[in-house]
Amino acid sequence: MHCLTERQQGFVDRAAVLADRFAERAQLHDRENTFPHENYEDLREAGFLQLSVPAELGGEGAELADILPVLERLAMGDGATALAFTMHLSPLGQWGSVWRRTGNPRLEALLRQASEGTLVWASITSEVGLRNDMTDALTKAVKVPGGFTLSGRKSFATNSAVATHCSTTARYEDAEGGPRVLLCQIALDQPGVRIHQTWDTLGMRGTQSNDVELSEVFVPDEAVVHSLPVNHLDARVLETVWAWAMPAFSATYTGIAAGALDFAVQRLTKRGRPIDPVVQDAIGECTILLESSRALMYRHAEEVASRRLFDLGVQEATARCALVKYVASNNAVKVLQRLVDVIGGMSYTRALPFERMWRDAQAGTFMPMGNLAARKLIGASALGVRTAPSIGFAETGHDSRAKEPAPAP
Repeated sequence: MHCLTERQQGFVDRAAVLADRFAERAQLHDRENTFPHENYEDLREAGFLQLSVPAELGGEGAELADILPVLERLAMGDGATALAFTMHLSPLGQWGSVWRRTGNPRLEALLRQASEGTLVWASITSEVGLRNDMTDALTKAVKVPGGFTLSGRKSFATNSAVATHCSTTARYEDAEGGPRVLLCQIALDQPGVRIHQTWDTLGMRGTQSNDVELSEVFVPDEAVVHSLPVNHLDARVLETVWAWAMPAFSATYTGIAAGALDFAVQRLTKRGRPIDPVVQDAIGECTILLESSRALMYRHAEEVASRRLFDLGVQEATARCALVKYVASNNAVKVLQRLVDVIGGMSYTRALPFERMWRDAQAGTFMPMGNLAARKLIGASALGVRTAPSIGFAETGHDSRAKEPAPAP
């Protein structure tokens, strides 16, 4: 039940070919807990690694509204591959949108590398014991001549199995004006970077989101692309992380649920059950849930493209991003659970793809922004409660200064 433009449909048709291949491999990689490198080669050969790079720089120029149905269709075949791919596709789209407005030469260089196939990206910011909301980090940054050294350990490093470079975060305690969060770019093959094989999870096993340890990893000053005072919401982070990552994750989990719905429809049709009122009720409810998620995702994409989203204020806009991901990821879980009612034991056998989809869908509820954090932020914003000081568009950057903390509730 998609209403896509001709351009979007063309992207989706290409994605469908890949998704069918990915589906054939998904069970094996899930069972053996391995990364589907051959899927990434297929993405590369199909030109999808350049999908969100501006056309002027050698890519296909896909905007946010274009990549969402692509991610959804890929996830219908294999949610793990689609989720790993978001960690490359979404950052390139973020940079592309900023580059079009600013002409930033560093962004242009990175985007050209991606279009040439020499750069695959990952966003590696999560740390055990710290909520991943881009306002602080446990990884330590120490100032040295010409830059910083980073030391710490990152978790949930999705796409690190194939990425050449990544963005990461560190806390610089001795910054003038108080501690700051540094957003840095590093190569994953440089000295001091080590990937630990820690990934053994209920679902999304094919993402191989292993831990990444940083031991005095050198980052030159020019690779510290942004910074903000600790425990502040920041307009640049909103624009380049939340505004793109939340709908990208939403599309992935919506795709998993759409794949499960497609599986259920095919099986139930084969068994002659489409006329069963209970089946009609379940399929109808699941379709409604998916269309509700899509409506929010595409509304959000339009608000990003028009930049109306960013007129709301940093906290309110961040909450609106969280809302999209919250609804889509929880709707996906509801779809999988509802379908169990009508497909029965088929949902529980490892010989069929449904049980993998069911497990994969659960990850959406705690991926950033997780359910609890999202509800608190959305609720506080609706109540007019400031959760943290905000750095607006006029002041964001390395020169931004800390503000008074939010008053205690």
